[in-house]
Amino acid sequence: MSAQIIAIDAMGGDFGPRSIVQASIACLSATPSLHLTLVGQPSLLEELVSGLPAADRARLQIVAASEVVGMDERPSQALRGKPDSSMRIALELVRDGKAQACVSAGNTGALMALSRFVLKTLPGIDRPAMVAAIPTQTGYCQLLDLGANVDCSAENLYQFAVMGSVAAQALGIHRPRVALLNIGTEDIKGNQQVKLAATLLQNARGLNYVGFVEGDGLYRGEADVVVCDGFVGNILLKSSEGLATMIGARIEKLFKGGVLSRAAGALAMPLLKRLQDDLAPARHNGASFLGLQGIVIKSHGSAGVQGFQSAIQRALIEIQENLPQRLHGRLEDLLP
Repeated sequence: MSAQIIAIDAMGGDFGPRSIVQASIACLSATPSLHLTLVGQPSLLEELVSGLPAADRARLQIVAASEVVGMDERPSQALRGKPDSSMRIALELVRDGKAQACVSAGNTGALMALSRFVLKTLPGIDRPAMVAAIPTQTGYCQLLDLGANVDCSAENLYQFAVMGSVAAQALGIHRPRVALLNIGTEDIKGNQQVKLAATLLQNARGLNYVGFVEGDGLYRGEADVVVCDGFVGNILLKSSEGLATMIGARIEKLFKGGVLSRAAGALAMPLLKRLQDDLAPARHNGASFLGLQGIVIKSHGSAGVQGFQSAIQRALIEIQENLPQRLHGRLEDLLP
C-alpha cells in the first residue's frame, strides 16, 4: 500500500498540542502506511514525541511555524496577519503536494478562509461545505452544511447536495438518497431558499433526490445525505452531541441508584457501554470541507485523543478514495 501523508495543525484546538500529538502517535502505530507532518513549535513538539519508537519516529516529521491562530480570532486576521501560522503552513503543505490532507482542530472560520485562499475551490463550486456522519437507526447519514455557510442561496444548497452525494458514494453507498432538511415534508413547507433548491434538485439528472425530510426522519434513516444551511446544521449537530452525552449520563446515574438499580446496571452495562461508544461524539469527530482542491478535515476544538484520531481516520478514508478528484469528475455532469 502506498504511503498516506497528512499535515497536522498541531497548535490548534482548545487543549493545545498534547492530545493532538498523542492522537497522532496512536494513528501512526495503528497504520503502518501513514506518515504525519506535525506543524507548530518545534521544541515543544520534539519533547512530546521524544519517547516514540524509532520505526514510528521515521514516519513523523516536524515543520516549524512561529504563529498560532487563536480560537477567537477573526478569519480576516488569520488570513492577512499571520502568514506563518501552523494552520496556514499545514494547508500550504497540501497545496504544494507535500501532504495529501490537512487536519486541524483550530478556529473553524479561520480554517475555512485559509483553505479557500490557499487551496481554492473546485470548478463550479461557489462555497465549500462542512460534512460529517450522523448516526441513525439504520446506519449513518452525511449531514451538510455544518456551519461553514450561515446564509445560503438555493444554488448553494444544490451544490451541497451534489457534493454530499458524491462523498456518500465514496464511502460505499450506492445511489445515495438525498434530502433537504425542512420543517415538513409537504411541498408548501419551508422558506424560499429551500423551495427553490427543491425545484433544482427535482430537475437534476443523476441525483437520487427523495424530497424533504424532518429532523426525526433524519434519525430514522430516511436519507443518506441531508442538506441544510450552516446555521441550521451546526445547531442540529451540537444538539445531537449534547443529547447523546446527556442520555448516557442519565442512564449511568439511574444504574447507580439503589441496590436493585446497581444489580440491573451490572447486567445491562455491557450493552449500554456498546451503545454509548457507538453514539459517542468522539467516534464521529471530523468534518470534511467538501468542494476544495484538497482534503481538509476539521476536528472539534474540544476533541480529546480519541476524537482527534477519528478526524485523522476521516482524512485517511478521503485520501484512499481520492475524494477531491472524484468530486471534480462528477461536478461537470451534475452541476447546471
